[in-house]
Amino acid sequence: MSGTTPSGTIASPGSGEPHGDSAAASSASRGFTPTPVTVVIVVATVLALALRFYQLSRPFYLLGVNEYDDGPYFGSAVRLLNGALPYRDFYIVQPPGITLLMVPLALLSKVTGTAWGLAVGRILTAIVGAAAVTLAGLLVRHRGVLATVIVCGILAIYPDSIQATKTVLVEPWLVLFCLIGALIVFDGDHFTSSRRRLLWGGVAFGFAGAVEPWAIFPVLVIAVLSLRVPRRLLLYAAGVAAGFLVPTVPFAATAPSGFFEATIVAQIGGRANATRVPIWPRLQALTGLADLTAPGHILIAATALLIVAFIFGCFGLAFLMSGRLPPVLDLFAIGSAILVLAAFMWPTQFHYHFGAFLAPWLGLAMGLAASTLIPERDPVPGGGAAAPPAVRWGAAALAALIIVGMAGEQVRWEHSKIGHVPVWVSTDAEKLIPPGSCLLADEVSFSVMANRLTSDVPGCSLMLDATGSNYALSHGRDPETGAARYPRVQALWNYAFAHAQYVWLSGLNNHRVAWTPQLRAYFSSHFTRILRAGPVGSLYRRDGLKPAS
Repeated sequence: MSGTTPSGTIASPGSGEPHGDSAAASSASRGFTPTPVTVVIVVATVLALALRFYQLSRPFYLLGVNEYDDGPYFGSAVRLLNGALPYRDFYIVQPPGITLLMVPLALLSKVTGTAWGLAVGRILTAIVGAAAVTLAGLLVRHRGVLATVIVCGILAIYPDSIQATKTVLVEPWLVLFCLIGALIVFDGDHFTSSRRRLLWGGVAFGFAGAVEPWAIFPVLVIAVLSLRVPRRLLLYAAGVAAGFLVPTVPFAATAPSGFFEATIVAQIGGRANATRVPIWPRLQALTGLADLTAPGHILIAATALLIVAFIFGCFGLAFLMSGRLPPVLDLFAIGSAILVLAAFMWPTQFHYHFGAFLAPWLGLAMGLAASTLIPERDPVPGGGAAAPPAVRWGAAALAALIIVGMAGEQVRWEHSKIGHVPVWVSTDAEKLIPPGSCLLADEVSFSVMANRLTSDVPGCSLMLDATGSNYALSHGRDPETGAARYPRVQALWNYAFAHAQYVWLSGLNNHRVAWTPQLRAYFSSHFTRILRAGPVGSLYRRDGLKPAS
């Protein structure tokens, strides 16, 4: 392709690349000189790392219990290394991508213990979150400084993206592989002409789907945009299929019904008598206002309307002035943002970390929209002129100031955060529970941080995800909506308690344990509390069991 760098990126004044062979040779002889775009990407990535590491530095975040989902995600890799298979031997409500990603850390935990294994996973997830900033910057660098500042800045300081990196959650990894796929598939503003890149870009998107099925939204957008070139679509679709099926089929084949119950019934299926999360908390999170305390409906609505008006206003004005439709990259960003937003507004449930998957598409849509209205170069040679430097640099400076201000607000918010189970609780429990004992926890993250996830006791329950298991075996019910009425749920919990030597019940155990009168009576008559941690829970030991020496 003419007019491209060896990596396939379109060369332009906006990308900071030299022009002509003599210029390139001269530049090479002088050594590497950072361009403004490169500086923006590096600074934004450093900012993203700083915000995420500062969050991990808060009390009890690195080595305490600060989330529910990280226990099943990390624990599934530990179980796998010990010979147990997800969906057959225990439930995990995601496809196996996150389990496979955690396998190296599970190996590490054999030396360090599971607490430090998960802690390293938290550090790595924070790095992955910051890496998304770099990838997004590389994806839009050909559009100049303004686009790069907005895209990288939004990803660096978007509150939900930062909160999703406080531990091992799927969203940062999902974003990582989606952006890798996009970077491979796109050559500047258009699809690559390389068959190999189309195939491998599809593989990256497919593996993203093996981490979290939400990857289907950008996958579908690219498929629709490729309809005019069937060969391109087939290559891309083949890559997506391979990227998803190769890591998934071996596990799904061992337990088809378990895979369906875990990933479809428990994860995607409806929730019986579920209370719908109102629109305002969703909009507050998705518009990047999650750090604000009670911002009010007017501010939330105004921010949402401003974002929509900015994106479509920029593209609309650019179309009126040039008569050209947005390039394929812009359509990909807009289409992905719309689909992801609809997916987060429609279902009953919504969680704080969901917004981390909107961040890249929202950032891309806003940054590309701004660069369309205020271009650093004209996208069609000879078709027009770039915006005056004063306008371009002024807009970039204004965007940077807004981002810095929001970063300061993020630091203020993070400063007050604290993990919900202090480190001393898990360390005291570790002293009270002999190694190899059978510990049953309704929040398995506690078992991980107490280094008591694995057991030498025959028949010890392998359950990792109490909530997911309830949903899977009761057609979407939890203990508060009738899960305990289902025989398979009763059998699961009766077995777990019958074989447990120690039991950790969190403050939310009534929402997770499918208590029946018989199970409560059994627990009360066979277990005695040995550690009280206030509202975060208590540890119990089976009567007659010898205490740890």
